[in-house]
Amino acid sequence: MYCRHCGAEMNSDALICPSCGVSAGSGSTYCANCGAESQPGAVFCSHCGCQFAPEQAQQTYYQNPSQQSYQSQPSPDAAPNYQAPGQGYQPPVYQPAGAPLKSKMAAGLLGIFLGCFGVHNFYLGYTTKAVIQLCLTLLSCGILSFVSAIWGFIEGVLLLTGSINVDGNGMPLQQ
Repeated sequence: MYCRHCGAEMNSDALICPSCGVSAGSGSTYCANCGAESQPGAVFCSHCGCQFAPEQAQQTYYQNPSQQSYQSQPSPDAAPNYQAPGQGYQPPVYQPAGAPLKSKMAAGLLGIFLGCFGVHNFYLGYTTKAVIQLCLTLLSCGILSFVSAIWGFIEGVLLLTGSINVDGNGMPLQQ
């Protein structure tokens, strides 16, 4: 992959160009596929025939030339980035300092025993799902509580088996 702004070769999963500091995909001077210089307003690369994506308004990041640039390799246990090209960078949500991780065991047991009220979803931070479960039980005067109870039981089992392993903020659950 090549930078569309300066034509420098860059890693395909890089968010910004290490040479010029512009966000990946920004610019229209060079072909991202082969690095050849392109004509202004061109739709296809005259060198390799690759179709250019339409120019999108993106935020540009500049790097101080005196700073040394580093490209880090993602760790093997890091979640893959399924972000589409041209989309803005979404920073991950971090757990506030001092806030303990949520317990997988506690959430699972809350789901099995109090799932009809959505208590396990309140605990994990999934407030929308929790309010739906609570309203389903309370507004039907208990008539539809079996639906919420089955829903909560299934989520409780999924929590205990590890199929659900993050809380509402995307933080991993504690064993």
